[in-house]
Amino acid sequence: MRSSNPVFSRRGFSRDNGYAGFNTAPQAGGAAVGTQGNPYAQGNPYAAGNPYAQQTQYGAPPQAPATTGRMTMDDVVMRSAMTLGTVAVGAILAWALLPVSSTSYGLAIGSALVAFVLAMVQSFKRTASPALILGYAAFEGVFLGVISEMYNAQWNGAPFQAVLGTMAVSGATLLIYKAGWIRVTARYARIGLAIAVAFLVVMAVNLLLVAFGVAEDGGLRSMGPLGAIVGIIAILLGAFFLTLDFKQIEDGIAYGAPREEAWLAAFGLTMTLVWIYVEMLRLVAIFSNND
Repeated sequence: MRSSNPVFSRRGFSRDNGYAGFNTAPQAGGAAVGTQGNPYAQGNPYAAGNPYAQQTQYGAPPQAPATTGRMTMDDVVMRSAMTLGTVAVGAILAWALLPVSSTSYGLAIGSALVAFVLAMVQSFKRTASPALILGYAAFEGVFLGVISEMYNAQWNGAPFQAVLGTMAVSGATLLIYKAGWIRVTARYARIGLAIAVAFLVVMAVNLLLVAFGVAEDGGLRSMGPLGAIVGIIAILLGAFFLTLDFKQIEDGIAYGAPREEAWLAAFGLTMTLVWIYVEMLRLVAIFSNND
């Protein structure tokens, strides 16, 4: 699957290798994903033929090929550690070297824009580019470091609480997913993505209203109860995207996706965790204001 939106569409495994993804919308140069080729359809999601398997057996559990060069959980963990580690290093350096000021705020906005552009370029590419993904992580880290320092200056300890909250949401989502309480199906993905797109549209309209002075105090993104509700919805959407990430990783390993696809898995996880952290940071600040 290829995505034109790196935040909400969840970049999946590239079409070049034939690995199916989550997208149910028509892709450029291809048909919409239906029951055949849909990884969440009933029965064998690769009933049309697993492009990585050397042999297929009806009713047999999915197994990765014995050949080398296939993605493993170790690959995903290692690439994710590298990507998240780059984010962390960038954030620490930005916090230590850029004191809170209008200049650092401008650098944060600039870094966020560069990170967004790199994420979009990677999302449109057919294959994973480690340089683009690590570059995205570095600039995203600078952005997070500056805004974290700003939040900490006004709400002491907010970044640390946001990190703990992000870990709690991620851990709880993983436990719920592994326990089978959430089944990632095509219907589940479609509904979740529709809600996410609607949320993005509403936030974009809210931003315009605030920019033109129609909505005051941030509108839906205020530091009051309404802003807290919106923040909780955003965090729940982040948890939803984590389940899509987990499913992509699980299926990629089970069906023998190429090893380089681990970079895409790390890319998706990093974007989701950054999303949850930023929303958690705002939520901590809102609750601190109400104390």
